[in-house]
Amino acid sequence: MNKLIIFDTTLRDGEQAPGFSMTVEEKVTMAKQLEKLGVDVIEAGFAAASEGDFQAVNAVAETIKDSTVCSLARSLHSDIEKAGEALAPAERKRIHTFIATSPIHMQYKLRMSPEQVLERAVDAVKFARNFTDDVEFSAEDAFRSEREFLFRIFEAVIDAGARTINVPDTVGYAMPEEFGQLIEDILNNVPNIDKAVISVHCHNDLGLAVANSLSAIKKGARQAHVTINGIGERAGNAALEEVVMSIKVRHDYFKNIHTEINTKEIYKTSRLLCRITGSFVQPNKAIVGDNAFAHEAGIHQHGVLAHRETYEIMRAEDVGVPASKIVLGKHSGRHAFKTRLEELGYRNLSEEEVDRLFKKFKALADKKKEVFDEDIEALIFDELFRTYEEVKLVYFHVLSGNSAIPSSTVKIEKDGEEITATACGDGPIDSALKAIEKALGMTGRLKDYSIRSLSAGKDAMGEVRTVVDFEGTTVSGKGTSTDIIEASVKAYLDAYNRYIARKTFIEKRISEGV
Repeated sequence: MNKLIIFDTTLRDGEQAPGFSMTVEEKVTMAKQLEKLGVDVIEAGFAAASEGDFQAVNAVAETIKDSTVCSLARSLHSDIEKAGEALAPAERKRIHTFIATSPIHMQYKLRMSPEQVLERAVDAVKFARNFTDDVEFSAEDAFRSEREFLFRIFEAVIDAGARTINVPDTVGYAMPEEFGQLIEDILNNVPNIDKAVISVHCHNDLGLAVANSLSAIKKGARQAHVTINGIGERAGNAALEEVVMSIKVRHDYFKNIHTEINTKEIYKTSRLLCRITGSFVQPNKAIVGDNAFAHEAGIHQHGVLAHRETYEIMRAEDVGVPASKIVLGKHSGRHAFKTRLEELGYRNLSEEEVDRLFKKFKALADKKKEVFDEDIEALIFDELFRTYEEVKLVYFHVLSGNSAIPSSTVKIEKDGEEITATACGDGPIDSALKAIEKALGMTGRLKDYSIRSLSAGKDAMGEVRTVVDFEGTTVSGKGTSTDIIEASVKAYLDAYNRYIARKTFIEKRISEGV
């Protein structure tokens, strides 16, 4: 078997990381793009973890047709039942059940003996088979587990019906040579291993998640757990884009191993995740970072111009990084704009959606000389991927200077009513956010604020990310504009809207008696 199964856990392990939470609608949007990317298995969430996670798994299961939809479940009947119920609408479904197998986890976390753990694992796999034939078993903290016990439990769960056995380096402790050897040892010491696929799930605590995954693949693993941009608990997981492109670029080293990932969708998927979560990829990030295909050193520029392969081991277009040939500005027409949308990968937009985006584009082009691809992507996200809009910004005015007390006036639309408020602050952004709070009638605690430029030039689009605590609930928000004060106000309102959406959902479930 030379196909490497790509198991994406962006919506589960990735979303569990602080600051990366997603709404149900955002998970569905992301799942659709993962399906378009060609991911084999989408782990949509942990159905038993919360009502929100259950709804997300269920919504993804109803939407996705080509990829297998998976839910995580502890080795408990109640968890597995929840997973089975959430996955019921899926055309292809998988239950991923797990239990810890390392001495430290069994003693201090589970307070169970190895025999009890083995019995629980076998029972869980057998029970999960009542809901689907596709059952995956994970031995949490496998790398720090005693080898003989690991071999025993894998043999037992395969006999019980597990089609996939997952080998996690849960705390990112392994070195590549050691982790590859573990996979080889499993192949040589689990008698019925030919009846299951060996999978790996590597964390990045020492920066080795991708290296460990690739070492395991070289030794015989045929499924890799990955996330877009490498997001995940603590330092993150193995990055999908790095694992996939390593195998594609170094096909000589990995022989006939291949994936069914449409690599031209990688960049777009990465950017969509950034927009949804409000997270930024560092410029030097492999494959999808802004500098991944940029050359500033004179020697490098000369080499690339003479022959691209002197310094580039892959083409930017292979991963979907756009290389704009048409300069877009205020004089550009709808046809040029639509062509650029198609070049960026947005080929299935309706004429009505294109018209809406073109109107926004023309308004932006009036503010700046040149509109870049990053600007267009920001417009697309704000206009088409936004799934809620409880409160809208109508107007804002700021007075500031080194000899004036900063003050702001804002007007918002809330529940069909326009509300105006004025406030002073320590600076223009502080005064604007205080005016917003006065108009909302609610004060939040700003826990984090960051801003970055989305494109080049002094008139570049700015993207602001805020993390705000509203009444004990922490939410993130994002906003874009050529004006950083406007972007800041939009980001704060976005956070408030997310808070209201979450609060409304919880209250609805309580009223339904759930």
